[in-house]
Amino acid sequence: MSTPATINGKEIFALLAEDLSAIEREFGRDTVAGVEAITEIGEYLRNGGGKRIRPTLLLLSAKVLNYEGRGAVRLGAVVEILHTATLVHDDIIDEAELRRGRPAANTQWGNSKCVLAGDWLYMQAFKIAVQERNFRILDTLIELTQQMVEGELLQIEKLGKLISLDEHFDLIYRKTACLFSVCMRLGAILGNATPEQEENLAQYGRDLGMAFQIVDDVLDLTASESVLGKPVASDLREGKVTMAVIHALERCTSAERQKIETVLRERAFEGVTHSEILEILSRYGSLEAAYARAAQYAELARNAICSFPDSEIKRALLWAPEFVVAREK
Repeated sequence: MSTPATINGKEIFALLAEDLSAIEREFGRDTVAGVEAITEIGEYLRNGGGKRIRPTLLLLSAKVLNYEGRGAVRLGAVVEILHTATLVHDDIIDEAELRRGRPAANTQWGNSKCVLAGDWLYMQAFKIAVQERNFRILDTLIELTQQMVEGELLQIEKLGKLISLDEHFDLIYRKTACLFSVCMRLGAILGNATPEQEENLAQYGRDLGMAFQIVDDVLDLTASESVLGKPVASDLREGKVTMAVIHALERCTSAERQKIETVLRERAFEGVTHSEILEILSRYGSLEAAYARAAQYAELARNAICSFPDSEIKRALLWAPEFVVAREK
């Protein structure tokens, strides 16, 4: 009987359950500080219900190369702590009130404490990473952190502005896909990958991350608040232009463009409603175009790992792009 081409989410969790539990415990230990506020904020964020996609990718990357050491758990905690630190700072910058259906940390502890807690989490992540005694890992993490900070600064500069698709893709690479790519690269480094294997795994992460963020941006426009855990169309309210909106702006009438610009300028749906914006996007097939681009990136991700020998882990990696494009939250 032939081996199935892919594997489902429950099977992936079963494959990684022990390591993911170990990462969760490590995350809990690593976010305990001598200052009570940091420990409280760290624990609050850890319990926020994240999908743990990034450490899962790191584990899969290491395991596809048959790595069995402790480093994958340690670095899995590192990438989740780094991701958590970016969320803390993002919520402050965006003045967010909700994160995953709960009050954002900054609404509980205030901006000042949360900025410092985010900084502490960054430093803690590097402190743990040092334990690997591997300069390539540290170089990779430093470059990642710089890319993410640059991405956040570039986004602030472009808020409320009509940017090109290339500019948008550069932003989502820095803010999301870069971390996905680094998770795969770290697993490859641990697994002593050849240069070609490492680049293929890193490319997989990049393309998966691009697909993930494009879908995330569409869901921000179309899903309900109860599913999103935050207000619908938060990106537009914050002055952020995403792929579906850019697609529509390249095709719509001047009156329709004015409606979109009004929302971006006012940072609210007052003179123009959310349903009016959705009508414009539907008229030009912009949501479908975004999903189609996400599907292209998903296919590129699958192609990047086609040279690896068949295994349960490879099948898990082949399934992940399909899940990312089809997800509803």
